[in-house]
Amino acid sequence: MFDPNQIRKDFPILGQKVNGKPLVYLDSGATAQKPECVIEAVNRVHREQNANIHRGVHHLSEQATALYEQARDDIRRFIGAAAREEVIFTAGATASINTVAYAWGERFLSQGDNIIISEMEHHSNIVPWQLIAQRKGVEIRVLPFDDKGSLRVELLDSLLDDRTRLVAVTQASNTLGTRPDLKPIIAKAHDVGAVVMVDGCQGVVHGGVNVEELGCDFYAFSGHKLYGPTGIGVLYGKQSILEQMPPFMCGGDMVDRVSFERTTYAPLPLKFEAGTANYVGAIGLGEAVRYLAGLDLAAVEAYETSLLKYGEQLLSSVDGLRIYGQSEDKCSILSFNVEGVHHYDLGMILDKLGIAVRTGQHCAEPVMTHYGVTGMCRASIAMYNTPEEMEALHRGVERAVKMLR
Repeated sequence: MFDPNQIRKDFPILGQKVNGKPLVYLDSGATAQKPECVIEAVNRVHREQNANIHRGVHHLSEQATALYEQARDDIRRFIGAAAREEVIFTAGATASINTVAYAWGERFLSQGDNIIISEMEHHSNIVPWQLIAQRKGVEIRVLPFDDKGSLRVELLDSLLDDRTRLVAVTQASNTLGTRPDLKPIIAKAHDVGAVVMVDGCQGVVHGGVNVEELGCDFYAFSGHKLYGPTGIGVLYGKQSILEQMPPFMCGGDMVDRVSFERTTYAPLPLKFEAGTANYVGAIGLGEAVRYLAGLDLAAVEAYETSLLKYGEQLLSSVDGLRIYGQSEDKCSILSFNVEGVHHYDLGMILDKLGIAVRTGQHCAEPVMTHYGVTGMCRASIAMYNTPEEMEALHRGVERAVKMLR
């Protein structure tokens, strides 16, 4: 049996009060809280092991470098990559996707090509493709979702052709929770010679990934949503493709030899890790991955799903409340609105009750446009949440609705 109360002991922030009420943290989709082991790993680097990596022959530098590269190996195993060269540290998923858009896009896109993006994407998996498309004369095509929040994969064939170069799709929507079946999407894209960029920010947390089995060409996620530090993320890319891509950023550590006549680049993965890396963040993320690897992740996923269903059941009793995202397979994200109540007002009253939810567009404005709303309340559920917190959310929403109506 999965015991969330045992897990909660590992997260010191959860014991505090907000506005005199016990904190109910339901905003893990924006950033997850950090277990004590991650906090301590980051502090330990600063206290005992801090030195620039890959550059020094002294003890501290060698120690920090070993910890940084150990984190890469641990993450490679966690996501099922074939080689450590395929794991690139970035500032986050946004930086990872931009790296692909610029480095891959500059090499492989040309006028008349097209890119397919799903309608439910986060802005970070939309805007970089729009910018490279404008520069290269490339068409953007949109794969829509239906009102239940299910991606209309049956329409993909009508969008694909021999000029499709890339398909950008999320593993799990940050707003609807939808987890599209990616394997047929990837197979169809590969049939026409296109590559696939997967936003794994929510998917790597809720259900996990094996990129080799999935078969995607690129995969991006952020450390701070995976119980790790902020300012660190990962780009996975197939080695055969990464080797053909030019660097995105240039500077120290990504070079082999430099002269005023010619510069050659370091091998993977350093070719895409210019400058002093966020090695402290990477070491912290490695610790987060090791922490998760010590859990029964199937049990975690089953528990989060049970909490989601309980929360949906409770909130469905609120008069005028609509839940967005009712696809058959969804992760533990619960977005909703109440008729006649503004989402910001609802979120502010919940905060007075110690309940942290997200309000607004969630960096997914096309999703809001689809439903004809300006924003939503979002309760994103993590493994440290409890049934009692779902009940507190329900009571809080009912109380707020009575006040606001």
